Amino acid sequence: MMSIYEILSILFCLIGGFFFLAGTLGLIRFPDTYCRLHALTKADNLGLGFIVIGLIFVSGSVPEVIKLSLIWFLALVGSSSACYFIGNHIHLLSKVRENRNGPDI
Repeated sequence: MMSIYEILSILFCLIGGFFFLAGTLGLIRFPDTYCRLHALTKADNLGLGFIVIGLIFVSGSVPEVIKLSLIWFLALVGSSSACYFIGNHIHLLSKVRENRNGPDI
């Protein structure tokens, strides 16, 4: 018979998988780059967070919990930084195209 910790682990991992799936659908379905970036970073961070929480329930030791938490933190920092740089680059490209074409009359 499964313990309550194993059931919670499965539940949190399934919820995390759902958020990963939702982020993938957002990447495919949303119209512009900013919406796609938002869907990917938010959904993937939540998905990874739920999976890490699920794995913490069945981890065997404190060092494993620390490592899982550190992985989640580094993924949060990395994905938000990458999202910022990509969004900033796209914003600057749109300004360059706007200046090249001149003002709309």
